[in-house]
Amino acid sequence: MEARYAFYFILLTYSIFSFIIQRKMNKHRLTLCAALAVATLGAVSCTRTSEQEQATEAVASEQDLGQLFDNYFEARLKLFPMEATAIADNRYNDQLPNDISQEHTQQVRQLYQSYLEKINKIDRSALSPQEQVSYDIFKYEMQVSLEGLDMPSRLLPINQFWGLPITMAQLGSGSGNQPFKTPEDYQDFLGRIQGFSVWGDTAIANMRRGMSVGIVLPRTITQKILPQLQAMLVDDPSKSIYWAPINNLPASFSAAQKDSIRQAYTSAINEQVVPTYKKLYDFMQQEYLPVSRATTGISGIKGGDDYYRYLVRYWTTTDMTPDQIFEIGQQEVARIRSEMEQVKEQVGFKGDLQAFFKYVNDNPKFTPYKSPEQVLNAYRDIEQRMQPQLSQLFGITPESKFEVRQTEAFRAASASAEYNPPAPDGSRPGIFYVPVLDASTYNVVGMESLFLHEAIPGHHYQISIQQEQEGLPKFRQYAWYGAFGEGWALYSESLGKELGLYTDPYQYFGRLSDEMHRAIRLVVDVGMHAKGWTREQAIQYSLDNELTSREAAVAEIERYMVIPGQALSYKIGELKIKELRQRAEKALGDDFDIKAFHDEILMSGVMPLAVLEKKMETWIAKQKKS
Repeated sequence: MEARYAFYFILLTYSIFSFIIQRKMNKHRLTLCAALAVATLGAVSCTRTSEQEQATEAVASEQDLGQLFDNYFEARLKLFPMEATAIADNRYNDQLPNDISQEHTQQVRQLYQSYLEKINKIDRSALSPQEQVSYDIFKYEMQVSLEGLDMPSRLLPINQFWGLPITMAQLGSGSGNQPFKTPEDYQDFLGRIQGFSVWGDTAIANMRRGMSVGIVLPRTITQKILPQLQAMLVDDPSKSIYWAPINNLPASFSAAQKDSIRQAYTSAINEQVVPTYKKLYDFMQQEYLPVSRATTGISGIKGGDDYYRYLVRYWTTTDMTPDQIFEIGQQEVARIRSEMEQVKEQVGFKGDLQAFFKYVNDNPKFTPYKSPEQVLNAYRDIEQRMQPQLSQLFGITPESKFEVRQTEAFRAASASAEYNPPAPDGSRPGIFYVPVLDASTYNVVGMESLFLHEAIPGHHYQISIQQEQEGLPKFRQYAWYGAFGEGWALYSESLGKELGLYTDPYQYFGRLSDEMHRAIRLVVDVGMHAKGWTREQAIQYSLDNELTSREAAVAEIERYMVIPGQALSYKIGELKIKELRQRAEKALGDDFDIKAFHDEILMSGVMPLAVLEKKMETWIAKQKKS
């Protein structure tokens, strides 16, 4: 290994030295050539030398840019070690920085600011088309990330949907990204438990600061968090979710190793895990709940209007205003509702749409399952039925493995179906998690569209192909932009008929209901956070327009309450991808190739929608010439 690195160092040194000498020689030649041109009008050879110099400088710029990206990614992983764990880079598995502290925020600010200054020194015009895309994405990311550091998110570190108390429990259960395969793995997570204790103290301090300036959660949200925290308070460490890896100690461990690990985890759970959750629970129950706000939207906090406008830009990667999004949402709700009426008439149902919603929700024929495994197998069957048609729509397919799993019991009650990406090294498959609280009430309607979105060809194709693309900078291989990623997943739902699904009108109705769900989000998210809608108004709007239960509608609306703007990304991204497909079909006519279109969308990974649009316009122009 050392000899190989020495060779690379020598090669790199030689390349740099040669490049410097070459640039100096070109500079002298150009000066001499220019002088000769004045005397003899012999400009041809000068032009050729100038072109050579420009080509050399372009290569140098790309090399500088590639190194800049590599350096940034390495620096970022040190500040965000959970991101490293997610991609199976185990160097920082014992670290959990206090990412809501002022010190960490300042370190992150310095990172973004320094790399924004670095990228601004690169000559974009000298880059190749692919490098220009990377340049545009990177610069956008630095600018938006810097702006986000001035927002009050650190004063709202906990909610019922996501956050470190939930993430740590998932990691500690052994079912998440944290590996538990070696004694070192078990030791690593003890380091994160210690970091979690420090984080918990800072979370309380931050929330007290928020209380002092009127930046607090809605009361209904605080009430949902309390039982989640309370569930982690156990007297017996073996009853903790954090004990699950101890129940699965590898047989290869020696008896002494197993005893040592059991003792260490007993102490960690008793002395760090449970006390941290207990402090958080007591604080939120005794201090925070009484001052939690009665308002619904983020506009109810100090600076909330500006914060929401930022979040809209952040999640949609556009400059659209809340009012524009609200109007689009209303138009989409009306369009989809009309299609729902058509399906209702197709199946011969007598009654209005509300009655049809109730029929589909309550009729026993739509809840045929008796066990969670039957539900999971039904999703696996969907994959098998669509598999033959995938090659007609995609030239590039993922190499990463894929599994369907039931969501862990400790988080199932508040979880939605979701996708967890694979590890790049193949050590962890892509996982489609399905929460099944009661299999006998699990409704079959909408399962096909859900699978298309969360699994194949939605998130599994998009994320896996992105990670597997050679030549992409790492910051792009592992990037995430909701407007692109969720937009692609929602667009994938529209491919059902092309993939041999939606032959049952009720499954197509489920697809329309899922699309309606995303259209409703545009209305209720903006309604709550920018137009003064109450939680109850938003819940009722959902119940009036989609196939859902009151319990599900409440969970969704409360999700939007604590993550303003995130729910906008799905529909805004989907509409842009559909627009680009229509534009390509119109421009290319019979030469339009759906496989080539999908491959072009996916092969470069996620990016802001404006960058995607520019990239696809270039692709369309090239297709027209070929």
